[in-house]
Amino acid sequence: MIVSRTWAGRRYAVLGLARSGAATVRALLAAGARVVAWDADEARRSAFAPLPFRGGVGGGASPQGSVPAEAPYPNPSPEGEGLQIAPLDDLTGFDALVVSPGVPLNTHPLAAKARAAGIPVIGDIELFAQARADLPAHKVVGITGTNGKSTTTALIHHILRTAGIPTLMGGNIGLPILAQEPLPAGGVYVLELSSYQVDLTQSLDCDVAVLLNITPDHLDRYDGFESYAASKARLFAMQSPEHEAVIGIGDAASAAIARSLSARGEHLTKIAPGVCMDQRGWPALQGPHNAQNALAAIAAARTLGVSEVDIDRGLAGFTGLPHRMERVAARGGVTFVDDSKATNPESTAPALAAFPRVHWIVGGQPKGDDLDACAPAFGHVVHAYTIGQAGPRFAAILAPHMPVTEAGTLDAAVRAAAAQARPGEVVLLSPACASFDQFRDYEARGAAFRAAVQALPEEGEA
Repeated sequence: MIVSRTWAGRRYAVLGLARSGAATVRALLAAGARVVAWDADEARRSAFAPLPFRGGVGGGASPQGSVPAEAPYPNPSPEGEGLQIAPLDDLTGFDALVVSPGVPLNTHPLAAKARAAGIPVIGDIELFAQARADLPAHKVVGITGTNGKSTTTALIHHILRTAGIPTLMGGNIGLPILAQEPLPAGGVYVLELSSYQVDLTQSLDCDVAVLLNITPDHLDRYDGFESYAASKARLFAMQSPEHEAVIGIGDAASAAIARSLSARGEHLTKIAPGVCMDQRGWPALQGPHNAQNALAAIAAARTLGVSEVDIDRGLAGFTGLPHRMERVAARGGVTFVDDSKATNPESTAPALAAFPRVHWIVGGQPKGDDLDACAPAFGHVVHAYTIGQAGPRFAAILAPHMPVTEAGTLDAAVRAAAAQARPGEVVLLSPACASFDQFRDYEARGAAFRAAVQALPEEGEA
């Protein structure tokens, strides 16, 4: 795992014990830090306290003897004597509060308490930044933006691997970065960075920083769109001016950030919208949005010294990511595409534009009241099938433009779309909504789509 000598002897509070939080606790303990950790989920707490010492409160006796049910006690697991599972009520004496990206900094009382006490509120990416001095010589690529981050991150990682360059992928994708083994000298860490992760980072100086786009999203966590855009801009504020910036300028907010960095000269690459590219040799990178993702990845790879031959090989060999324009089946000449990761209208719009005749499954937990971003591609939609909480509202919006079925559930939408689709057409799950009204997350929604497609009767079956 990745650790820093600077953590030894320090005291950290860790809030959240999902994947990144659990990796953070283990890395801090391995470095000799003292950690008090908490998660509202008892199962996550229990993962750090094997029986009979379950959880941080109650459930048995500590190694020191009987403990009241409401009292925390040291964790006896072999991960380190420095760990205690306990509610984080008093932050006195802590060097930092480490929170998971899902913790809302604008409303969580513990974050407010830490700020009032002058205690830094950070995340695992900031810990990685602190550990860089202890790692073999390397470079870091950071990718942020509202849409396309995961695909671009995975594409850059794939291009580097194709070129034989040691590389790891982490951040908001794959394994937590602190849980991975350090790269040898000359390696490149490729990090997908959500705005939440950037908010929790103070000192990450990326050798290459990439901003793809900024459109309204996650506004419940910010004081308006301007604050959300400012969060993205912080990735470049942390960067040394001689390091490379790659920015898509297809929206006003991103273009403004690019203009603010104009003094960087040759260290700033702008990705203009609408560039025509021959994408026929890149089967997993179809559509205008993937042309932009590819251009950003190409620019980043070039700044890292990757040859044009290896870049071309990487683009051709990239297989894409699950739930991002993923072709899951072809039945009777109809293609079924899982784009469950499209959780807002801006990310759905390019998916609609990528296919000429679409049966569109849309809906879920809405992030807004309209589908305006998708309107330019309405002509591609043969029929829409609405699901979830947004179903009735979206049906009313779409009805003047196309036939609409209020399917309600994803399974019903798949059956209805499959019954109406004709050879050469596409059944597309691109919900333009979050998934939490009906599913655990977008991945569970995509898996349910695949299962529903697989459950369809074969041709000729009753």
